[in-house]
Amino acid sequence: MKYRNRRILLAIIALLVYMDCSADENRILLTGSSTIAPLVLQIAKRYEQYFPGVRIDVQAGGSARGISDVRRGMADIGMVSRALRASESDLMAHQIAIDGIGLIVHSSNNTMSLTEHQVVSIFTGRVRNWRDIGGEDLPITVVNKAEGRSTLDVFLQHFSLKNREIKPQVIIGDNQQGIKTVSGISGAIGYVSIGSGEYEEARGTSIRLLSLAGHPATVEHVSNGTYPLSRQLNLVVSRNTSILVREFLAFSRSEKVRDLVEDQYFVFP
Repeated sequence: MKYRNRRILLAIIALLVYMDCSADENRILLTGSSTIAPLVLQIAKRYEQYFPGVRIDVQAGGSARGISDVRRGMADIGMVSRALRASESDLMAHQIAIDGIGLIVHSSNNTMSLTEHQVVSIFTGRVRNWRDIGGEDLPITVVNKAEGRSTLDVFLQHFSLKNREIKPQVIIGDNQQGIKTVSGISGAIGYVSIGSGEYEEARGTSIRLLSLAGHPATVEHVSNGTYPLSRQLNLVVSRNTSILVREFLAFSRSEKVRDLVEDQYFVFP
């Protein structure tokens, strides 16, 4: 009897282990860029509708987290809102959209456009009042991105700056924090995903995207290549991935999700 009970117990344990493994085989975890996360959430929902047995979890936290988690095996896919660097050649990037980075101010600010020189002067603290660049007499509040955010990396690279040169009054994480901060301070300036900025403008949030060097910060101008500050939105994986992950990557780059990309104010590649 004891032997029989032991066999039953072992069979139950084996079944539970099998069920757990099966669940893992049908689960994908993505971590990383807060810019990409809302889009991937929509793609994931649609994929789960096509394949009801699959579960896809999406967690933000910044592109640096996405890179790190994939390398450590903590995530299946990293969301990275920039091109991969030479030092990241152990990973593979799959582009799902194109985005721009736009400067935002409070909607009451009468400044409409900035030159690249003016942007550098503002963010390095050489210009501290909007009147010094033709605006109203209003102190400038510089809102900068935290380390580990790809938006920061792309911004610094474009303007040939180092982060230590930036003189911020506020440091924020994701796009929504930046938008909320700028919408609450009349003299603030920050930079966010153009997709996120256009979406919030359309909703009536108290921000406005500025033209950069005469180029309007719009999805249309990102799409036609005339806006100077754009970037790739990538899903990043190790070179050894499962069939399920490869199928999800293919789905995320297919015509089946074009409408989702455009609904998020991004450009379908």
